[in-house]
Amino acid sequence: MAFGIPGIRKATKSNDVPKGYLAVYVGDKMKRFLIPISYLNQPLFQDLLNQAEEEFGYDHPNGGLTIPCEEDEFLNLTSHLSRL
Repeated sequence: MAFGIPGIRKATKSNDVPKGYLAVYVGDKMKRFLIPISYLNQPLFQDLLNQAEEEFGYDHPNGGLTIPCEEDEFLNLTSHLSRL
């Protein structure tokens, strides 16, 4: 049985982004996640956005935002944000 983090979705298709979500790519393998856009207002997530801007600028060729952290770190952060 797999456990998910509330609010986080895995997308099966590159154009499968429901209203109210944003596609992000995380980790070495660029795993794609869908996060609620409400996360964008959270200071912890804004820190990640600042890191993404410093590392990648505004060029994200995958069609979604590239987050510069390990997948486990991202899942821990989003797990924390889902409880707020």
